[in-house]
Amino acid sequence: MKFDIEYVEKLAKVLADNSLTEISLEDGEQAITLRKEVTGVIAAPAAVPASTPQQVSAPAEKSAEVKKGKPLTSPMVGTFYKAPSPDAKPFVQVGQTIKEGDVVCIVEAMKLMNEIEAEVSGKIVEICVSDGQPVEFGQVLMYVE
Repeated sequence: MKFDIEYVEKLAKVLADNSLTEISLEDGEQAITLRKEVTGVIAAPAAVPASTPQQVSAPAEKSAEVKKGKPLTSPMVGTFYKAPSPDAKPFVQVGQTIKEGDVVCIVEAMKLMNEIEAEVSGKIVEICVSDGQPVEFGQVLMYVE
């Protein structure tokens, strides 16, 4: 597969037209990945503006972790759901105590509902995303104290 400019432009159009954030293609030894920087997504309060140098953002995020607890992050790009169905009770709520391995939410990716399990035990102190909101890989979903 030859990746010419026209082909890359078509992929970029597909990326933009379908509200995707990333496309990856592989053909034998050739591979291409197109990523779109998402702006306007509600991030965790610990997020640092993009104009701030990387060295400054790391200490800011650590201090936020100390104040809020351990972040539970999304293992994939998808859509966050707080309950197994629209009319069901949420998996967790702020103030609820959870154990390691408890299902805390669902991230839908490519029509697959992926149950996200807690990596730590503790109390939910903040849920950082809204039901039905798109999430990125590594985005903080909630904090556990």
